[in-house]
Amino acid sequence: MASSAASGMRKAPSLEWRWVSTEEDDEEDRGGRGGDAAVGAVGRGGSFESEDEEDAEDEDEREGKKRLIRTVPSVDWFDVEGNEVSVGQQVEDTEEFDFGRTMFLALQTLAVVFGDIGIGPLYTFDVMFNKYPIQGEEDVLGALSLVLYTLILMPLVKYVLVVLWANDDGEGGIFALYSLICRNAKVSLIPNQVHSEKRMSSFRLKLPTPELERSIKVKEKLESSLLLKKLLLGLVLFGTSMFISNGVITPAMSVLSAVSGLKVGIRNTSQDVVVMISVALLVILFSVQRYATSKVGFALGPSLLVWFCCLGGIGIYNLSLFGPTAFMAFNPLYIIYYFGRNPFQAWLSLGGCLLCATGSEAIFSNLCHFPVRYVQYMFMLLVLPCLVLAYLGQAAFLIANPKSSEQVFFSSIPIGVFWPVFLVANLAALIASRTMTVAIFQCLKQSIALGCFPRLKIVHTSRKFMAKIYIPVVNWLLLVSCLGFIVLFRSIYDVGNAYELGVMIMATVYVTIIMLLIWESNIVKVLSFVITFLFLELIFFSSALSSVGDGGWALLIFASVLFMIMFIWNYGSKLKYDSEVKQKLSKDLMRKLGPNLGTIRAPGLGLVCSDIVKGVPAIFGHFLTSLPAIHSIIVFVCIRNVPVPVVPQSERFLFQRVCSRGYHMFRCIARYGYKDKKQEHHSVFERLLIEGLEKFIQREAVELSLQSEDDVDSDEEPPTPVKIITAPNGSLYSLDVPLLADYTPSTEVIPEAICSTPQHDPVLDYAQNLELELAFIKQSKQSGAVYLIDSPIIKARKDSWFFKKLMINYFFAFLRNNCRRAIMLMSIPHSNMMQVRMTSYV
Repeated sequence: MASSAASGMRKAPSLEWRWVSTEEDDEEDRGGRGGDAAVGAVGRGGSFESEDEEDAEDEDEREGKKRLIRTVPSVDWFDVEGNEVSVGQQVEDTEEFDFGRTMFLALQTLAVVFGDIGIGPLYTFDVMFNKYPIQGEEDVLGALSLVLYTLILMPLVKYVLVVLWANDDGEGGIFALYSLICRNAKVSLIPNQVHSEKRMSSFRLKLPTPELERSIKVKEKLESSLLLKKLLLGLVLFGTSMFISNGVITPAMSVLSAVSGLKVGIRNTSQDVVVMISVALLVILFSVQRYATSKVGFALGPSLLVWFCCLGGIGIYNLSLFGPTAFMAFNPLYIIYYFGRNPFQAWLSLGGCLLCATGSEAIFSNLCHFPVRYVQYMFMLLVLPCLVLAYLGQAAFLIANPKSSEQVFFSSIPIGVFWPVFLVANLAALIASRTMTVAIFQCLKQSIALGCFPRLKIVHTSRKFMAKIYIPVVNWLLLVSCLGFIVLFRSIYDVGNAYELGVMIMATVYVTIIMLLIWESNIVKVLSFVITFLFLELIFFSSALSSVGDGGWALLIFASVLFMIMFIWNYGSKLKYDSEVKQKLSKDLMRKLGPNLGTIRAPGLGLVCSDIVKGVPAIFGHFLTSLPAIHSIIVFVCIRNVPVPVVPQSERFLFQRVCSRGYHMFRCIARYGYKDKKQEHHSVFERLLIEGLEKFIQREAVELSLQSEDDVDSDEEPPTPVKIITAPNGSLYSLDVPLLADYTPSTEVIPEAICSTPQHDPVLDYAQNLELELAFIKQSKQSGAVYLIDSPIIKARKDSWFFKKLMINYFFAFLRNNCRRAIMLMSIPHSNMMQVRMTSYV
C-alpha cells in the first residue's frame, strides 16, 4: 500500500505523509484527527507536543500493521512559527553564465578544496619505495598502477562522484553527514529537538518514493536501537579525532618534503637545515593563518593553478624524454605482479600509496560555498589530469634511473627551471597546510554546534562568507603539534596515513546510511559502494597501522586524547540535559503559585536562560525563592544549535506562551545552524527577540479571534478579566500583574465600556487584550532586560562507579569551566546578568 501511495503522489506542499497504525487510521477516518481539530489546537493556545504523546506515537509506529497515509500535520504555536517560511525554498541557480564569476570560483575552488591533494607528488613515491626497494621495471609499473587506480577509485569515484552529493545544503565534512542523518532519524543522544524544527526551510522533507518502505524500516531500526545510536556517535567522534590528527601530519609532511628539495639543488645541505627552515615556514604560516582565511586567500588560487601546470608540464617533459613505457601501468595486471614479487613489502608500501589520495576528505570538508558541479569539473578537467601526468612522468624517470628513489619529484625537474619550481612547490606546500587547517576549523565548528566538542572562540574573518573562520586555540595547538612532530621524528618516512583513513572509513559508513535512509538508492548500488570501498580502505588501513611502531604512536596518542575530550563532553552534556529535564517544574505548581508566582512582579524583562526546550527549568524555582521580586515578563530562552547549516533570520525565534495569559510567561527557542554567526550583541538579540514576541502575540490574537467560543476552552487556566492596578504615582497597570511591593492590587474589574466588548464578541476582546499586552511589553522593554543564567555544578552521585566520578567531577568540570557558554557570546554587561549555581547529581 505504501508503494502505491508513494507512486501516486509526487507533490504535497501543505500535507504530510506518515506511517500510522490501523487503529489510529480508523480514528482519523472517523474525524477524530481531522483538519478542524488541528486548527482548533492552534486556537487553544499553543503548547508543546507533550513527551508522553511523542512516546505514545513512537510506540504505535512500532506495533501493529502500519501504512502510509496523508494527514494534516498536528499544529501548535511552534508549528505556526516554524511554518512562517515555507519548506523547500531551495531554488536552482538560474543566473546567466558569467565568465568572470566562473573563473573566480574556479580559482577559489583550487585554493580552498584541492590544495592538499595537489601536494601528493612530492612524497608518494618516496615513501612507497622506502618500504619496497626498486628491483626492476615491473616494480615501478606496479607501484604506478597502484597509485593510478587509487586516484581513480578514492578521490574521483568515491568523493567527487558520490560523497560530494551527500553535502548538507552545501556544507561538507563528517559532522555534516552525521547532522544529515540526525535530521532524518531520531538518532541524537540528546533528544532536545522539537517537531517545528523539521518545518524550517533548511530542512528538506522527502516525499514518498517507491522505495520509501525500506527507508522507513532503516529509520525505525536506527531510532529503536540505543546501541546503533551510540555506535553512530562513536564513529563520528573517532573519525573526527583521526581527521584532526591528520591535520598535524599534513603540514609537517608537506613543508618538510618541499624544503627537502634543497638537498637536490644544493648537494651538501644537511637535514638539520631542512628541519630549521621547515619550522620557520610553519611558524610563519600559522601566525598569518587568521589573515590567510580572508585576504591572502584570494591570491592562492592563481598560485595553485601555476603549481598544477608545473606538475603536468614536468610530467609531459619526462614522458617525452624517457619514453611512454609508463602508460603500461594502466593495465591492472601490474598490481598483481607487484604483489606477487614481494607480497609483504608490497603490503607495507600501501600506506605510502595512499598518500596520493591525501586530501580526499578535505575536498568534501572544504566544499563550503562552492557548487558541487564546480568542484567536480575542476577535479576531472584540471586536477586529476595534472596529477596523473605528474605520476606518469615520475615513473618514467624511475624506470630510467632506478637508483634515484629519493626526492623523485625534485630529481625529475629539468635543471633550467629547478629553482622556480622549487619556490612554487614550497608555496603549494604552505597552501596545502592551510587547506587542511581550514578543513579542521570547519569540522570543529560543526562538532561544537552539535554538542560534541567544548565551545571555543570562533573568529569570523569575512563579512561576506560565513564559512571563513579562525579558531585561535586550535590554530596554536596545531602549530605546537606540527613543530613537535618535525623536531621529534625529522623525517616523513616514519608515519603512515592511517589517520585520514580513519575518517574515510567513517565517511563510507555514513554515506551508506544516507543512501539507504535519504537517497533511497537501489540496494545493488548500496552494496557495491560499501563492499568496494570498505574492503579497500580496511586493507590500506591495516598497512598504514604498521607505521605505529615507527612513529605513528605519537599521533595515535594525540587522536586518543581528542577522542576522550569529545566523548567526555558529549557524555557529560547528555547527563546534564537529562538531569534538567527530570527536575523541571510542573505546570500544576505554577498554577498553585498563581499569576503573581508567589512573589512581587517588578517592571522589566527577565530572560531565563536554560538548555531545555520543554517545561519550566528547575533553576526558575531558585530564582523565585532567592529573589525578592521577579520581572513582570518572563521569557525562558533556550539557544539551540540545530543540525542545519543556516537558519534564516525570519525563522530564528520560536515562541510559546507558558501557562495562561495572566502569567506573562513565554518560552523562546533561538535557533542557530552550525554555519551561523552567534556573536550577536546583547542589544541586537533583545531587539530581535522582542520583535518576534510582538509578532507572536499579534498572530496569536488573530488566530484566537477566528475560533468559536467553544474552541477557546483548553486545559490551561481560563482567561481572567482584565484588572486595574493603581500605583502610588497614579499610573495604571493592567493584566493582573502586581508591579510594586507596597500596595495591594485591587480586584475591581474594568467596566465593559472601558476595557472590553460584550462577551459574545470575542474578536474585540482579543483586540483589546492585544493592545494592552503590546503596551505592557513596550513598557517592560523600556525598564530593561536582565539575563537570569543557570550555571549548574554537575557532579556524579556518590554511588556512581569510579570512572564516572572521574569523568564528571574532574574532566567534564574542567572542560565546562574553561569553555564558552552560548549565552556569553553576546557580551552581556555584568549589570544585566545574574547567575545562580545549583548542584545537580547525575
